[in-house]
Amino acid sequence: MNEELSARLLELLTRIEPLLPPERSEVDWTRDIAALWERHPLAGGQLVPVAPRDDVRLDDLVGIERQKKQLVDNTRAFLTGKPANHALLWGARGTGKSSIIRALLNDFHSQGLRLIQVDRYDLIGLPGLVARLRDLPQRFIVYCDDLSFEGSDDAYKALKSVLDGTLTGPPENVLIYATSNRRHLLPESSADNQATHIVDGELHHGDAVEEKVSLSDRFGVWLAFHAFNQDNFVAACEHWVTYLGSQWSEQARTEALRYATLRGVRSGRAAWQFACQWAGADADA
Repeated sequence: MNEELSARLLELLTRIEPLLPPERSEVDWTRDIAALWERHPLAGGQLVPVAPRDDVRLDDLVGIERQKKQLVDNTRAFLTGKPANHALLWGARGTGKSSIIRALLNDFHSQGLRLIQVDRYDLIGLPGLVARLRDLPQRFIVYCDDLSFEGSDDAYKALKSVLDGTLTGPPENVLIYATSNRRHLLPESSADNQATHIVDGELHHGDAVEEKVSLSDRFGVWLAFHAFNQDNFVAACEHWVTYLGSQWSEQARTEALRYATLRGVRSGRAAWQFACQWAGADADA
């Protein structure tokens, strides 16, 4: 009987093993400053330590001084144990929303800041992740990049719950910072406004609109990022060209403006891409 049971258990383990996540090195928050959260249907979820993507600092981000100041002030308050808000960074593509989060880590990890990136598809496991962090001494920013939801996507409900929907609320050592091209994170259609009506001269939105607005309302900091004007774009190009060890000149300025015109965009990302092209050509000269 024991041999039969052992054989059946061995067979069961053999079938389950391929379904388990691969073994990863464990996160050590005294050493690691960033990690990815990977949800798994059987194992719940695991933190995978990663090295910072680059060494970009806040001073390297040109043209978004107002956004930097507000987010830095909020983050410093958080690191010193003062009240701070979850933050939603929304707006035009390539304008520094993701870069500013990475720069925060590079500037403040020595003060105890840690960064955990969560993919939209793994948000269902967000409450479990937050529970793991509650009693740790470090201060964590849980980072959701390029966040948006489709109309039938229920993952946003887990995010709403963590932001401000549970009895206990999020722990005081965790903040959510999210970036998105959409201010309200959920798609908005003309049909959503059909239930809007006026009562005693006041505008009352329908339930669909209220549901969509309620998610972004749970972020206490809203930071809008817009396309660069010409002066900001040129300043960003000059910074990155110099950063990459090349020489800035009037010819470089002319080529930068031509680059932006041909691409039809002026942004921090476009400035970096131009700088790479210019510095690469300069190195080959």
